[in-house]
Amino acid sequence: MILVAGSANIDFITRVAHIPVPGETVLGQTYLTAAGGKGANQAVAAARAGAPVEFLGALGADHFAELIRDSLRLSGVGLRTMVSDQPTGAAFISVSDQGENAITVSPGANTTLQAKQLGALGAYRYLVLQLEIPLEVVQYYAQSAKAQGVTVILNASPAQPLAPELLAAVDILVVNQGELAQYSGKSEGLEQQLRQMQARGPQTITVTLGAQGSLTLSGHEYLETPAFAVPVVDTTGAGDTFVGVLAALLDEGASLPEALHHASAGAAIACTRVGAQPSMPTRAEIEALVAGR
Repeated sequence: MILVAGSANIDFITRVAHIPVPGETVLGQTYLTAAGGKGANQAVAAARAGAPVEFLGALGADHFAELIRDSLRLSGVGLRTMVSDQPTGAAFISVSDQGENAITVSPGANTTLQAKQLGALGAYRYLVLQLEIPLEVVQYYAQSAKAQGVTVILNASPAQPLAPELLAAVDILVVNQGELAQYSGKSEGLEQQLRQMQARGPQTITVTLGAQGSLTLSGHEYLETPAFAVPVVDTTGAGDTFVGVLAALLDEGASLPEALHHASAGAAIACTRVGAQPSMPTRAEIEALVAGR
């Protein structure tokens, strides 16, 4: 079983001709609201990929919280949510006609998730974390899981300074290319950056590369996983889909190359649809794309 601990947001999404630059106002099309937040997204992605999943997070006492709970339940995610006196987190997302996005997050209730909420982890094999909740809570959760023999997957996004103690407790690190560059502080190639991060603790590091797929260093082995060519509508949630599907496949005992291949397929499908959780595929859809290749 997987426990995903992290953020849950309500997403406000609008389509624009191009992402505005500082000082520019652009007119968007009709906006929509959808459940989001990196933690909740990854829980939904893992559950739709077939894994038993629970989500630990903080929500406000408002209507948006119910929308998020409904999305999680409909996807088969078990809920371990606390109610905060802060409003439910929100994300404001502009999506360009090219499928790229710009996101501003107001964390709200996500900032109130506490270390004491974690509890014992005996029922779980994997703990999935991100960085949209307080860093000290992420570190406590990771160290607690490590001490209890639970495999820790950290999607270190959005990028921010990470304590050595946190990285030492991480088994699998997932970042995008920009985040890897920030964390490694190196100008060398991707392989050198991955080795630099591995020396800080995680023995498996995956860098996602968009249309170029992903590159993983696991132990002494490099794994190149190609992307699936699809018509891109909206990249929102693709990275979270990748992480959730990766965790789901590993939890059921798949090899790392197989898990990465399915994660790539899941992320590709998510790019063909609008929104984060609404875009995330089922296991049957993932298997169909994998079989098609």
